[in-house]
Amino acid sequence: MAGTVAAIERFGIFVDLDEGPNHPVFTGVGLITMPELSWRRFDDPSQIVSIGQHITCEVLAFDTTNGEARLSLRATQPDPFQHFPRDIHVGQVLHGTVTKLLPFGAFIRVADGIEGMIHLSELSTTPLETPDQAVQEGGEITAIVTDIDLPQRRLALSRRRCSAPR
Repeated sequence: MAGTVAAIERFGIFVDLDEGPNHPVFTGVGLITMPELSWRRFDDPSQIVSIGQHITCEVLAFDTTNGEARLSLRATQPDPFQHFPRDIHVGQVLHGTVTKLLPFGAFIRVADGIEGMIHLSELSTTPLETPDQAVQEGGEITAIVTDIDLPQRRLALSRRRCSAPR
């Protein structure tokens, strides 16, 4: 299904569909929520699309309560995580950039559209209280792959095991 980006909101975007359901307020409108915009991490939907942009998306469901189509833009794009593990294996050393710090660890971008997580306990050979004691957002890091979970799209990494003797 195709349409034009009509509005960008904090929760997603509204698409004025070329052919679509009748909406109580907007005729032929579809909604793409934040998770369905892209496989990549982003903060604002305007990093992915712009108002007036013509896009092609996949219909996920029809919301009869609101009279709008639930759509996905990312479903029209290949999932980078499904191709990434072909060349990666547990025990392999990767280089990446710290993208986000949370109380339990750090997220590391190791390839375009691919982020792995280093648990707080795996950030250093010494105990840490917070991840910023070891890494900073935007910083470069080397880590070893400890687990690849394809169904959950999760990549577990360890910085501690990278520096430990083998």
